[in-house]
Amino acid sequence: MTPPQDVVELILEDHRTMEDLLRRTRSIETGRRAALDDFAYLMIAHSEAVETAVHPTLTPSEYTDTVEHAGEVHHEAAKVLLALLEVPEAGSAEWDWRLKQLATVTACHIDEEERALANWVCESLHYPYRAELGVTFAQTRADLLRSGCGSADNVHRMVHGRLPA
Repeated sequence: MTPPQDVVELILEDHRTMEDLLRRTRSIETGRRAALDDFAYLMIAHSEAVETAVHPTLTPSEYTDTVEHAGEVHHEAAKVLLALLEVPEAGSAEWDWRLKQLATVTACHIDEEERALANWVCESLHYPYRAELGVTFAQTRADLLRSGCGSADNVHRMVHGRLPA
């Protein structure tokens, strides 16, 4: 059995994977649509797992504004993701434009989460508790991935509160 991972390590691994998947969505030499689908699942699962496992540890602290802002950033990222998921042709001008928007919002999310959240967790929480959070984070993320969290219908429901007509 592998030892539990620090929640910060798991968050950083997700960020590197998301960056790699975004690179693959740009490349004509890879399955762009498949890379986008993988990105969508990971982004939604990651965001929800952070909000479920990590944000509650921050709420009573001086980082309440950061938690509220992160929720807004996650919702905005889901809106941008949905717009790209709805583009019918990978590699079209609209695809490239929407992908650029997604890359921008993702880079901002990663930067903020690593500077604020990850650093706060490293400074404020001891390893045993970070490992407990890692278990919760990993389980939540795995459950969400199995549930189909990154499907276009689910992202649409997250953004608009209902399925498309």
